[in-house]
Amino acid sequence: LHIKMSVLHITKNNFQSEVLESDRPVLLDFWASWCGPCRMVAPIIEEIAAENDRFKVGKIDVDAEPELAAKFRIMSIPTLVVMQGGQIVNQAVGARAKGDILNMIP
Repeated sequence: LHIKMSVLHITKNNFQSEVLESDRPVLLDFWASWCGPCRMVAPIIEEIAAENDRFKVGKIDVDAEPELAAKFRIMSIPTLVVMQGGQIVNQAVGARAKGDILNMIP
C-alpha cells in the first residue's frame, strides 16, 4: 500500500516534532505568498512530496513564521533546506528544477 504523502505546513509549534525529531530527512521550502519564484517551485515541491515517502517535505511561510525564518537566517526566498538528524545537510537559494532539488536530499 503506497500512501500518498503531502506537504506539511511547518510552524514553530510543530517544528520540533516534524523536523528536528524526524526519523527521515526533511526538505523545507521557505516561501511567501507574494513571491513569484516561490509560486514556480510550489508545484514541484507538491510533486516531490507525493512521489516520495523516504523523506518528509515541509513548507514554511516566512511571513507567518518569522522566528523560523530568522533561525535559518533566510535572506531571500525561495530557500530550500534539507535537514537530517536535526542538522542542516544542504541548502539552496532560488527556484530549482525538480532533479536539482531531489539531488539535495541524502
